[in-house]
Amino acid sequence: MFDFHNDKERYFDIQRTVTVENIIPFLDSIKKNGKGSKNVLEIGCAEAGVLKAFLLNGDKVVGVELSPSRFESAKQFLSSDISLGNAMILNKNIYDIDPNVEFKNLFDIIILKDVIEHIPEQEKFIPKLKEFLTDDGIVFFAYPPWWMPFGGHQQICSSKILRTLPWFHLLPNFLYTAVLKYFGENKASIAELMEVKSTGINIERLYSILKDNNFIIRDEIYWFINPIYFFKFGLKKRKVYSLLTKIPYLRNYYTTAHYIAFSK
Repeated sequence: MFDFHNDKERYFDIQRTVTVENIIPFLDSIKKNGKGSKNVLEIGCAEAGVLKAFLLNGDKVVGVELSPSRFESAKQFLSSDISLGNAMILNKNIYDIDPNVEFKNLFDIIILKDVIEHIPEQEKFIPKLKEFLTDDGIVFFAYPPWWMPFGGHQQICSSKILRTLPWFHLLPNFLYTAVLKYFGENKASIAELMEVKSTGINIERLYSILKDNNFIIRDEIYWFINPIYFFKFGLKKRKVYSLLTKIPYLRNYYTTAHYIAFSK
């Protein structure tokens, strides 16, 4: 695992920086509500670095996080914002939340950054977001398409070889687990990787879900080099060449991150 995943403070700072430099400008180009005018919900907020960027932008934020340890970290990192009434962090399953009871307002922006690829039954989950969204609100996903070189989250492997081995997560399940066992991955790691394999999502499948639920795509970016790779590998962000974004299915293999914003 890359070191910054274990250094929570550094990971918080990285997420905040990526959001300030990339996500907020992307969303502002679509939804210009003015500084401090937005209510923002992040589902799977982890340590809340993304939310901190929106707080610095003058917005009000709510984070929902299932992991108890990450929930506690988020509360700690945003303690001053929570005390001022600008932030709320909930340790709940999104399906257990009634937005009309839990919140004073619905949300102008809903964020899922590196989360949708971990959620089962995406066909059920994505339309549920409408319950939390204002009529003119925006949903934003940032995720690695499943077929990209490291879409299987190989970075969590203990084997240095597997961490840098592209596309092997696309093997059939029985071969994939055999490779993981051969290189000494423990049962917990294999279970986590197989769970990711069961929920990974590609661009075409996401488009299909959005179309089936009458969502409108507002804008999107195909990243050839994910902005966060600057912190992982020292690589400068780079978009996929425009013509190559038009090739269905094949684009999944060289898009390391897909930013997409959509609305009702």
